[in-house]
Amino acid sequence: MIKSVWTYGKSYLKLYAFWFLLFLFQRILFLLFYSDKLENTGVTDIFGIFYHAIRLDFATASLLLLPLLVYLPLKTILPRFGHLFFRILFLLTLVYSVLIHCGELNIYEEWNHKLSSRIFTHLSNPDEVARTAEFKHFIFFALFLLLEFTWAYLVWKFFFQHQFFQQTTTKHNWSYHLASALAFGVSFVGLRGGLQPIPININSAMFSNNYVVNDIAVNSTYFSSKDFLLFRRGSIGNLYPEMAEAETEQRVKMLYAATGEHQNIFLKKKDVNIVLILLESWSANAVSATSDLKNTTPNFDALAQEGYLFDNIYSCGWTSEIGNSSTLSGYPALPEISVTMQSDKSRSLPSLNQDLKQKGYYSSYLFSGDLKYGNIGGYLLNHGFDAVKDELDFPSGIQKRGKLNYYDADLYDFLLAEINASPQPFFHCAFTGSTHSPFDQPSPKQNNFEGEEEDFMNALIYSDEALGAFMAKAKKQSWYENTLFVFMADHGHAAPHYRNPSDINFFRIPLLFYGEVIQEAYRGTKNNIIGSQSDFAKTLLNQMGMATDRYPWSKDLMDTTIHPFALHTLRMGYGYLSNEGNYAYSFDTQKEHLNDISEEGKLNSYALINALLEDFETR
Repeated sequence: MIKSVWTYGKSYLKLYAFWFLLFLFQRILFLLFYSDKLENTGVTDIFGIFYHAIRLDFATASLLLLPLLVYLPLKTILPRFGHLFFRILFLLTLVYSVLIHCGELNIYEEWNHKLSSRIFTHLSNPDEVARTAEFKHFIFFALFLLLEFTWAYLVWKFFFQHQFFQQTTTKHNWSYHLASALAFGVSFVGLRGGLQPIPININSAMFSNNYVVNDIAVNSTYFSSKDFLLFRRGSIGNLYPEMAEAETEQRVKMLYAATGEHQNIFLKKKDVNIVLILLESWSANAVSATSDLKNTTPNFDALAQEGYLFDNIYSCGWTSEIGNSSTLSGYPALPEISVTMQSDKSRSLPSLNQDLKQKGYYSSYLFSGDLKYGNIGGYLLNHGFDAVKDELDFPSGIQKRGKLNYYDADLYDFLLAEINASPQPFFHCAFTGSTHSPFDQPSPKQNNFEGEEEDFMNALIYSDEALGAFMAKAKKQSWYENTLFVFMADHGHAAPHYRNPSDINFFRIPLLFYGEVIQEAYRGTKNNIIGSQSDFAKTLLNQMGMATDRYPWSKDLMDTTIHPFALHTLRMGYGYLSNEGNYAYSFDTQKEHLNDISEEGKLNSYALINALLEDFETR
């Protein structure tokens, strides 16, 4: 009896061994391909990756044994079809695991984190993926697939040269049933990570201060599967830190309390034209005017020396659609929620062009790529911009363009023509694209910058040159002297000194007001107040003497009585920065990424994130 049970049990053990060896191969592949990210990583951390991964790998292998749920009853009831169904389901789980890991290997260079539910936003527009990816990405993806499937085949052939179960089984074979029951028991315990009260989570594999090391240790199949399940939920509010409704309301009221009566007006007059340039991925840590890097953006730096620069501003999220809605609607971001993708919600938000329209402003929005990504175009149209144009509207005479969008120089030329043809007063918005992957340029890539983030930094240098050329032309136009120019990034990006997507500095972006309409006393000065891009709306409207009551989630950065803070999203979490300190919390690990803040500051962050979710859900 015992010998028979062991005969069947070995098949289960071999199946576990198959998955462990596949996960091992995937990690080695990751280590080899991204060895440059681990140059300063010690041997202890490298070995720690494999040791700390064991429990989560076992839980994932237990999850991937689920084909047995179909196989076992079929093997008893319909023996002929048992193996066929098992092989089909097993192959599907294998393809699922391999695709996830190969996709992660491809996107990690750009995202700097594991494959998350964000991918589903991109996959809803497959052409975005095709146009964003460079040719080398397709080659590498195919190569990764070939390597992982070949490895899987060799391991399977080694363990299972014949059938999965070599003996014929019937409902009377008690050894088979006992082995199956034991296997199910082990799988169930493995799936929850042991017999402890709280089931296993991804934090069980996290052990290092190096986020890349932790990302390799965390099982990719487990991570993406859980993230997808959370993504599909109607709400993730049950993962939010708990706080009583009365306390939440009281704290949020305090955080947004301000007199609104101040004399800090940097505009010479209230009725000015406005040109808002949203700079794709322009991290403040890469811009020389707001970092310790030298000569990366000389044209922007020159504008900053004559304009009014905010150098302690943070993006609300890390995708372009969030950057747009937060800027134009003065609305912060929520983790794993894109407001522009939910038209019923986004329509309830205010938008700056609507307020300006009440004063007779003409409004337009111009993008050098496709506005269907993230439903940015739908959001803009729902808010009544007079003109919304993207790549389909660009002049036909342009000889060359990038893979994802038209080059910034062409965008600025088109913008200049649009401004010259429009009535005044106007509110023109333009969204650049050359600093988005694949970072292509109209001429061969310059190599002014080498090292980490080389392609992005060289694209930034080109983008800055295009910006300088645009401003040189703009200064010759009749409308220039009565125009306020605003330059702000849609979100941050990995820069040479800041690559961790959970670090607050990853979200720091420049905000620059520029033009003849700015008072001399403010020109060439910096404001280091803590704020976010959602604060732009109320700041601008107050400068123009307009009502701001439609923007309760925005703060006037010129009002010295405000409580300075910035709230931003992480992948499945959020971050909060204020004079009280810096805080970051993860929903899926239920742990703090960073806790360098007072207890009051932490409670204030709890209140903000809960109140914002409540506001979103009731819209």
